Amino acid sequence: MRLDDLVPYAGNPRDNDKAVDGVAASIREFGFRGAIVCDREHEGGTPEHPVIVNGHTRVKALKKLGYDEIPNEWVVYTDGLTEDEVRALRLADNRTAEAATWNRTLLQHEVKGIKSLDMSRFGFDFKSKARPYGAERLRTDRHYHLDLVSADDCTPSGMPSMGISDIAVVPERLQGFNYAKSTPRDAKRGLGCHFFIDDYQFERVWADPVGYEQSLKGYDAVLTPDFSLYMDMPLPMLRWNVYRSRAVGLIWQRDALPVVPTLSWAGPESYTFCFDGIPRGSVVAVSTVGVKDDAAALAVWHDGMSEAMRRLEPSRVLLYGGDVGFDFGACEVVEYANGVTERMANGR
Repeated sequence: MRLDDLVPYAGNPRDNDKAVDGVAASIREFGFRGAIVCDREHEGGTPEHPVIVNGHTRVKALKKLGYDEIPNEWVVYTDGLTEDEVRALRLADNRTAEAATWNRTLLQHEVKGIKSLDMSRFGFDFKSKARPYGAERLRTDRHYHLDLVSADDCTPSGMPSMGISDIAVVPERLQGFNYAKSTPRDAKRGLGCHFFIDDYQFERVWADPVGYEQSLKGYDAVLTPDFSLYMDMPLPMLRWNVYRSRAVGLIWQRDALPVVPTLSWAGPESYTFCFDGIPRGSVVAVSTVGVKDDAAALAVWHDGMSEAMRRLEPSRVLLYGGDVGFDFGACEVVEYANGVTERMANGR
């Protein structure tokens, strides 16, 4: 049987490229053991050109080893199975393999007991690897984005210091980040991207702030992530969420996104840090969502907004969620409706 006569299944959902080298090493060391399962009755398969059901990795490994042909007995067929049964077999074979787990202690014992073979060729390597000095520190730096924002980029209180925001165009409407990826870039003109949504919908931005910049390009303004500041959060957690918002904003500013810092606070005890890192005279954004029908929350919002106006003297406030009776004085205010309640009102 010529390997080129075996037709890979076009709808194969498994990405097996990373396993090819290990399977090739196994075949080279121990010979071909097992079978390639093929279908010559369905999915366009014929006796001359059967479609692979199970064994895509083995076929790739054999080709990598230089095989052009294999003995016919290495191939078995699904004759007699229905098309649905063949598809189920293809999926079940892979899924049942995934269900198995390793007892790491026993596995390590078995591998170390093999003295005559280098098991790392098959993906088993328990040897400690020498790492260059500082390599682990570098991984930590990247995890916390210290390679992008360091202490040198922060205020004396430790908050990343953003540049002044002076966006060239005031957005006509604010759109939630959860639509950023699906909205075409040319359709983002006239829009600003906000993060006044549940944290779980944008937590991934902190993990990879640079990676999400492509999804944010095209907006007239990009607000910084509004990581939640709840009244019952411990102060270190409040400070951490403010830090993350500022750090992401600084990273995006450096990469020329039209960034607007988002204001958030959690009572007077948070005022010592929650406005740090935002320069005076900047455009800022704030949300009133969730405070209109809660007298206590409204009082906290008014007090915090007063403190923000005193400390920051913003040039413009982008107000998401509507007016709550606050006097912004001579500061320009641009109001935006809450997109969620607006869609609900319109029956969407």
